[in-house]
Amino acid sequence: MEISVEEQRLTIEIISTLVHIKDTMAELILKPAGVPADVYRPLLYRHDDTTGKTLSKRQIAPLILDATKKHSNYNGIIHKMIEIAANWSNFHLADDEFQARATVQKARELLGNIKLMEAREEKQREIARKEELARMERERAETLRKQSELLLMMLDELAVSADEQRRGYLLQELLNRTFDLNEIPVVSAFTRNEGGEQIDGAFKLEGWHYIVECRWRKKLSNIREIDGLLGQIERSGRQTMGVFLSINGCSENVVPLLKQNCSKSIILMDGYDLRIVLAGQVDLRDFLLAKVAKLNLEAEPYYSAANYMKEQTG
Repeated sequence: MEISVEEQRLTIEIISTLVHIKDTMAELILKPAGVPADVYRPLLYRHDDTTGKTLSKRQIAPLILDATKKHSNYNGIIHKMIEIAANWSNFHLADDEFQARATVQKARELLGNIKLMEAREEKQREIARKEELARMERERAETLRKQSELLLMMLDELAVSADEQRRGYLLQELLNRTFDLNEIPVVSAFTRNEGGEQIDGAFKLEGWHYIVECRWRKKLSNIREIDGLLGQIERSGRQTMGVFLSINGCSENVVPLLKQNCSKSIILMDGYDLRIVLAGQVDLRDFLLAKVAKLNLEAEPYYSAANYMKEQTG
């Protein structure tokens, strides 16, 4: 909000009339308002070039305002001076108490108008912020939709590929891009323990780290493959869990055997889960957290997308 002519005139009156002694005026008005000392000190006892007389407070007031305009918080300084005047009660310091009281009354009236204008401007800024956030969210959602469609096409192309080794490698890349698109921090495939372990990938969610194992084979995944992931988890820090993604699913004995595992540290995903995420029918973050909750509270390592959507819709 720009400083009006009326506010500038009132500020000159505040400097000129509320306090008779210049040094006291500077201590009680200029300094608390935030006027830099290097601005007002040289002006307090400046002499007129023609007459040689010391300039009055009314003469130095416009000079103080002009110099203060160079300050980044000029508006705030002016409004603070008006606020100080509106709450002024030291009328005994004035040379003309009647004039000082008139200045204070004007400051009170103008301060009310300033507060009203500031409230309106803040409301407008809040509306603008909400509109900007909504626009950004729409753009994010549109980007998510378009990129997810491309990844879903990539998944369909891999499904008809005869090169299983290439398909497995590209599945890791597809999964990493899916997590990245959903703003979940990922770690690409890496080795550890002096090259003794190969980790397909990992991600971080709600303060926990998840090691990811991917499988895309004709046969259903068995418990031995999942035990390999379990070993990696046990050799990691305490705040580590695992996600085992088998596109074609797991054999029927996997879930019962995992339920016997006391650590309850692995959740299962299949190709349908991944497809539903890429189709935009479920949010990846919410879905993963629901899977973890199902494992922690009900000891259920596999919570399907179908059951998740059914429970979400009531």
